Amino acid sequence: MSLHIRQLRKTFGEFVALDHIDLAIGPDEFVCLLGPSGCGKTTLLRIIAGLLPADSGSLTLGGVDLAPVPARKRGFGIVFQSYSLFPYMSVADNVGYGLRIRNVPDKVRAARVQELLALIKLSHLADRFPGQLSGGQQQRVALARALAVDPSLILLDEPLSALDARTRLDLRQELRDLQQRLRIPTLMVTHDQEEAMAVADVIVCMNHGRIEQMGTPEDLYLRPRTRFVADFMGHSNLLPLDWLREAAPHLLRDAPSGAGADSAEVCIRPERVALSGAPGADAQVMDMSFIGNVRRARVQWRGRELLVELPAAAARVAPGDAVRLEIAVEDCAWVQG
Repeated sequence: MSLHIRQLRKTFGEFVALDHIDLAIGPDEFVCLLGPSGCGKTTLLRIIAGLLPADSGSLTLGGVDLAPVPARKRGFGIVFQSYSLFPYMSVADNVGYGLRIRNVPDKVRAARVQELLALIKLSHLADRFPGQLSGGQQQRVALARALAVDPSLILLDEPLSALDARTRLDLRQELRDLQQRLRIPTLMVTHDQEEAMAVADVIVCMNHGRIEQMGTPEDLYLRPRTRFVADFMGHSNLLPLDWLREAAPHLLRDAPSGAGADSAEVCIRPERVALSGAPGADAQVMDMSFIGNVRRARVQWRGRELLVELPAAAARVAPGDAVRLEIAVEDCAWVQG
């Protein structure tokens, strides 16, 4: 079933938390709501879950209006950042809790719990209590509990943000693999753009209660449409149109025209900038840092400072070196402020 949101609006007093949101989630899509704190992404998730009412707009699942349906009857699986496991219940009892309150027979419940514990690779910990588990294990249990009731939609509210970096990396891949295997539509809230790009089919980038841009991870990274998206989706070099006319007119081939064109900027990702040694040097390396698999340099080029990323194994340049800088027009994306 597909979820459709149309013209959804939510205010808290004078503050507009959501401003006419239009969004659709396909029957097996993994969608990430991405944006900074206060942009409205968690408010949107809570309205979908039935934990908050909307001021106006519509929310339908498979053509059914969800507005009159209470949260407990929507049939969604919800996983919060804080796990929200019952501390005095075993892992198995936590996973089976939703089935127990639905009066599912004991044998059926036990079989379903065993199936889910095998799915999350925690069968050997069925009798443990949450306090005896690591953060990553607790989050797996919370996910299994959400899956136990055969949800029509999974809602994840920053489920990985409380975990250490290595555990987050491992668990996000497991989360993606699990969603792909079960084909359950999933909506995840995150403020981490790398996390969103790693798991999502579609990213919805939000700012000040509105959707700035939505599309595949590749779309948002390589073809941002606004300055906000260009900045939020990773490092970027933003060069204004007026400066380009004088310093790099060869990059103007696809420049926008018409109303608002003068405020447009070109976005160039640091890894798309090429550096080579003299002759023909037209730039100077200001400083260089080592970031594991890449070297990140600040380069002065025709009166402006650019960020450049080079493979760590590439020919090394050092601060103070004169270099030649090249940018292909195909690597430019035009954005508005």
